[in-house]
Amino acid sequence: MIRVLIERHIAETLEKAYEERSRSVLRQAIGASGFVSGETLVNADDPNHRLTLCNWRSVADWERWYQSPVRRQLLNELKPMMDQDERITVMMQS
Repeated sequence: MIRVLIERHIAETLEKAYEERSRSVLRQAIGASGFVSGETLVNADDPNHRLTLCNWRSVADWERWYQSPVRRQLLNELKPMMDQDERITVMMQS
């Protein structure tokens, strides 16, 4: 199993719109092959800084979702709400 960390920073005043769209992304990911679980955290010092932690069965499963047309479309809807590019880190147990 791997863990994927997705870090995003939301533009001021767009938090509510972002929340609605990001839930759609998570709902779609839940149905993707290899998805295990996920959660989203909000930075206590910066409520526009979000971190999503997702567990996937394998790097291949994550890559398949990451490159899927569904995720690309959903991300295109999120991008205008972010004031920075998302950062993704794939972590494996040592």
